[in-house]
Order: sequence, then C-alpha cells, then structure tokens
Amino acid sequence: MQQRTKIAPSILSADFAQLGAEVAAIAAAGADYVHVDVMDGHFVPNITIGPMVLKALKPHAGIPFDVHLMIAPVDPYVVEFARAGADIITFHPEAGPHPHRTVQLIKAEGKKAGLSLNPATPLSVLDHLLPELDLVLVMSVNPGFGGQAFIPSALEKIAEIRRRIDAVSASQNGRPIDLEVDGGINLETAQAAVRAGADVLVAGTATFKGGPSSYAGNIAGLRA
Repeated sequence: MQQRTKIAPSILSADFAQLGAEVAAIAAAGADYVHVDVMDGHFVPNITIGPMVLKALKPHAGIPFDVHLMIAPVDPYVVEFARAGADIITFHPEAGPHPHRTVQLIKAEGKKAGLSLNPATPLSVLDHLLPELDLVLVMSVNPGFGGQAFIPSALEKIAEIRRRIDAVSASQNGRPIDLEVDGGINLETAQAAVRAGADVLVAGTATFKGGPSSYAGNIAGLRA
C-alpha cells in the first residue's frame, strides 16, 4: 500500500555557506527528511561532505536525516555516518562485495537501511534483499551532480519496484518500505513519479529555488 508522499530536500542544492540555517528552514517549511548526498570523487565524479558536517547539521532539524552514500568501499564508513546522525543510510550494491552484509551493518547501528539503484542497475539486486530493506532509492539520473534531467525509463522501474514492495510489505504485516526517487524532480516529474508508485521525492533545485521564503510553497507544491 502506497504511503503519503514525503519530500526529502537534497542539501546539495542548498547554500553551503548557510547549511545549518538551510536545514532548519526546510524542516520548518514541512520537509519530511533531510537528504544528504555523500560523494567521494571515486564512486561518483564529485566530492561533497563527510560525517563531521553531518554531525554539525544534526541539531538543526528534528526530522530524519536520509543519508545517501555514493562512496566505495562503503562498509568502512557506515558506522561513522550512523554515529554522526544518519537515521536512514542508503548505499549502492556496486559499492561493496556483500550488500547483505552492508544492510546488517546498518541495522546493527539501529538505523534504517536503503538500497540505491542507478539507471543501469538491474532489479535482480532486490531479489534477496528487499525483505530486509526500509527504503529503495531509484536514481532517475546518473549520480554525481544536481540539476540533471529526469530519465523517463525510470518510471517503468519505479512501477515494478512498487509491485515488489507491496508484495513484501503485505507478507510482513504491512511494514512500510519507502520507495524514493532522486534526480530531475520538478512539479511535472514529481507527478509522474508518484503515479508510478514513488512515495518519497528527493528534490534539490525544486525545493531551494527562490530562497527560504519560498521553501514551504515549493515543498507543498511537490507534495500536491
């Protein structure tokens, strides 16, 4: 069963000189999650932030921090990000040899575990992991940079994962599993993604455009 649409603003599009204030502003504006894109310049072609920045931001918002690790190898950093304040930790199956072990590592820290699928990642990676996951993240762009255009073929992937999540959730007494979409989300693509089955939208540019006075309206527009 699909949940209410949640909005997870990506702070990759925030004003980095004012990150604490930006995180507080999106929380006050009605965001459901703070989405933190962690990039290492190796797994993806960009470098963003590490655990120290996450730890510094955590006190600025009382909503969950949704941390997307685009780093490889991923396992050596899971505990550090968990203890820095991540509430959800999402990783890529290509980022380590044993994705199930990575899920166990995240759960051992008491955090929710997510798996991220790049545009070319096959759905077969979910075959033996989905019952253990709390979130599946569909990348509707190739990861590494904000501001890219939504890849339309992601909609078919979202719809198929929605069917799989509903089946697993039903077998686990309705346990919620988020289906998140990240990349090129605007008012038009948000509507298409939700129709396909998404219930969490990662939105960077679409949330932060116009400055803090616009955040509430931007978030409400995406959710609607």
